[in-house]
Amino acid sequence: MLIIGNKYKFNNIEINNLKHKYQLIFVPYSKASHSQENIRQLQEYLRLSSHKTIIINIDNIDNQLSNYLQQLTENGYRYISIEDFLEKYLQKLYLSPTILVNIKPFSKWQYFQKRLVDFTISIPLMILSCPVILYSIYRIKKESPEGSIIFQQIRVGKDGKPFDCYKLRSMHSDTKFFNQYTQDEDPRIFKWGTFMRKSRIDELPQLLNVIKGEMHLIGPRAEWIDLVKDYEKQLPNYHKRHKVAPGITGWAQVNYPYGRNLEDTRQKLMYDLYYIKNWNLWLEIKTIFKTIAVVLGKKGI
Repeated sequence: MLIIGNKYKFNNIEINNLKHKYQLIFVPYSKASHSQENIRQLQEYLRLSSHKTIIINIDNIDNQLSNYLQQLTENGYRYISIEDFLEKYLQKLYLSPTILVNIKPFSKWQYFQKRLVDFTISIPLMILSCPVILYSIYRIKKESPEGSIIFQQIRVGKDGKPFDCYKLRSMHSDTKFFNQYTQDEDPRIFKWGTFMRKSRIDELPQLLNVIKGEMHLIGPRAEWIDLVKDYEKQLPNYHKRHKVAPGITGWAQVNYPYGRNLEDTRQKLMYDLYYIKNWNLWLEIKTIFKTIAVVLGKKGI
């Protein structure tokens, strides 16, 4: 694949994943250069490679480039926009301040299927996880006796409505250090808390939220209400992830590492909106299997 321009900047995770399936060649494109010069450069890359797919990763295509691309299609080449490429190949939506993504709530039939999945998995999982939860309670009391066992925090749910989200406490409650993002070797997290976070054990109490209808098993991450206010000011379309209820795990969580900054949040939003827009039962099942792979310490499907 030849990728022309750098309107969308691929991250290392995406490049590594794509290289497992495709050979990528990044073709420079300069807005300052004459169109004919950019075309000559593209011709040189095409001459040196056997690639037949061209990804248009630039803001605007001028008439000369458009005509040249049309000539290429007549000779067996094909080209796609960066927006279509991200959705089809990386299963995320391209976002920019000028793009309005058409995101709708789940239909009644989709919602019925999701709740069927919620109950089918959540109730047996809650019963089977009781020994793990009881052992975690013992470790929490031992390693961090100050504070409650269950950590409750107001999170943003469907349509922006707040709800109390339950988690097993993984941080010391008497810490004076505050950061909205969790860091590597975070001093607030005690030993068993680290293991709970990596294995997702700390999120098992959220099964109660699922049964109550405040969350789904799969969906966008339930975010802290103060963070949401900040994100909605800085990230276009962020509010659209609240068209559906949040989930314990989700398409963003299994495709992108834990968020540490605003750019990570933007990347996860791209996956969240893809999930809502393209939801079907197979995507739900695929997310569940990828979650299992992540919990077991393996790469997703």
